[in-house]
Amino acid sequence: MLHVSLWGDDGLKMSLEDAIAKLTANTSALADLREVLGDRLAHAAVRPGPIDEAFLPLAPHALYTRDEALVALGHWSMLDRPEMREGVIHLSNRMVDAFFVTLHKTESAYSPTTMYDDYAMGPDLFHWQSQSTTSSSSPTGRRYIEHRQRGYTPLLFVREYKQLPSGLSAPYFYLGPVQHVSNEGSCPMSIVWRLLHPM
Repeated sequence: MLHVSLWGDDGLKMSLEDAIAKLTANTSALADLREVLGDRLAHAAVRPGPIDEAFLPLAPHALYTRDEALVALGHWSMLDRPEMREGVIHLSNRMVDAFFVTLHKTESAYSPTTMYDDYAMGPDLFHWQSQSTTSSSSPTGRRYIEHRQRGYTPLLFVREYKQLPSGLSAPYFYLGPVQHVSNEGSCPMSIVWRLLHPM
């Protein structure tokens, strides 16, 4: 996760050992990184919960970039970074559906078919809309509704805006695993999820 944050696409050309050697050889950069990380930890607005052992190394309520989350979930590796354009990832090998939600959407950044109505309904409930092509009777819709019976775990990542004031992509709060409470409609489905770690 740190590797993709530090090196970005350049990291694809480096082994993990090469990246560590490059970083430790630059004592100034290493000192700066320690200082920045120490400051961020000391002034974090939200204290993350304990790391969720089922989905290491994710801690509920911690902030993650999309790239960090994709590495943590095993969707990305040092050598393979599949493209991700949608806000949903189905990881059948891990029995996980990961939802990446932006609360405040603008018409300039989102198409009319992706202006989903996503919002918190309280500290432990979240209203989420599926992709516009997902019906409640489709295999995907049934997996969302019947996730407990099928052994799947939906995970929720939420950010307020797409970009930070600096222009960088905003990170996501990892709200953790969620459970289906109710659903209505189709294409898209509106689902109420219960958070196992209340906000």
